[in-house]
Amino acid sequence: MDPLSQGVIGASMAQLAVKNKRYLTSAIIIGFLSGMAPDLDVFIRSDQDPLLFLEYHRQFSHSLVFIPIGGLICATVLFFIFRLKKTLSFRQVWVYATLGYATHGLLDSCTSYGTLLFWPFSYERISWNNISIIDPFFTLPILILILLSISLKKILLARIALIWGLLYLILGVVQHNYAKEIAKNLASKRGHTIERIQVKPTIGNLFLWKAIYESDGYFYTDGIGLYPINKIYEGESIKKLNIDEDFSWLNKESQQAKDIKRFEWFSSGYIAVSKTNPNQIIDIRYSMLPNEINGLWGIELNKNANKDEHIRYVTNRSLSKNRLEDLWKLLSNK
Repeated sequence: MDPLSQGVIGASMAQLAVKNKRYLTSAIIIGFLSGMAPDLDVFIRSDQDPLLFLEYHRQFSHSLVFIPIGGLICATVLFFIFRLKKTLSFRQVWVYATLGYATHGLLDSCTSYGTLLFWPFSYERISWNNISIIDPFFTLPILILILLSISLKKILLARIALIWGLLYLILGVVQHNYAKEIAKNLASKRGHTIERIQVKPTIGNLFLWKAIYESDGYFYTDGIGLYPINKIYEGESIKKLNIDEDFSWLNKESQQAKDIKRFEWFSSGYIAVSKTNPNQIIDIRYSMLPNEINGLWGIELNKNANKDEHIRYVTNRSLSKNRLEDLWKLLSNK
C-alpha cells in the first residue's frame, strides 16, 4: 500500500507493546518509520535491466521470515542515529520496530499487486485483493486516531485505530467474496467456463470492483458496483498472450524471451498484447476504469534487438478530466 498507510498501521501495531503512556509517542514514531521501511527495496534497480525492480519490490524485505531481521535493522538505525538510549532501552526500540515492521508485508498482501510473503520457501505472489493500494477510508481514520492518541496521551485511541484497520480489511474480504460471486454468475450467463478469476477493488474504495476472468484463451473484464445497489458495467475482452502466434519472430533463447517470462510471473499470467501497439505486452489487471482493458504498465519488444538486449518497460498512467468523470460515474453507481 502507500507509505502513509503502511506507516500508520505500523504505528498502531507498535503501541500494543506500550505499558506506560510516557513511551507512547516514541513507540508510535518508531512503529511508523519501521512500518514504511520495507519499501526501501524500491532502490534495488538497474538501468541495464528494467525489470529488476519488479523482481525485488515486495520480495525478501516483505517476507515473514525477514521480520525479525528487518525489525533489528530498523531498531539499530533508530536507536543510534536518534540517540534513543537517553529515553528507551534497545530492547524497547527493537520490540516497537519489529511490531511496526511486521505489519508491512501482511498489509501489502491484502492488495492485488502481489507480495512474496513466504520467500524464500515460495515465489508465489500473494494477493488477497481485499483493499486497494490507496484507500483514504482505511487510512485517514487511523491517522486521525493516532494523532489524537499522541496529543491526548491516550493509548486506547491508538488501539481503536488498529481495530478500525482490522475491521476495514475484514469488510474488504466480505465485499471481495460478494463481487466474485456476481462475476461468476455473469460469466455463467455468458456461457463461459471460468479457468481462473481475479476480483479486486478499484482505487480508493470498496464499492466498485474490477473482475477479470479467463475463458477459452480470452480474458474478460467487467466493473461491479456494490453500493447503493448492485450494478454490472460490462466491459471488454482480449486474447491471452500466445508467444508463438503473437511474436513468431522472437528468438526463444533471447533476453527478451526471458524478460517476457519474468513479466508474466510478476503479472500472475494476466498479460496480453496491447490493442494499440502490437509490440507491447500489458498487465491487464490494472486500468483506469474497471470495465476496460488498457494496462497502466507493460513491456515493449524490439524486433531488431540483439540476443542479449532487454525489453523496454513502459507506463501509461495519464489522467484526463473525462476519464476521472467516467470513473466518478461508476463510483456513483450511475
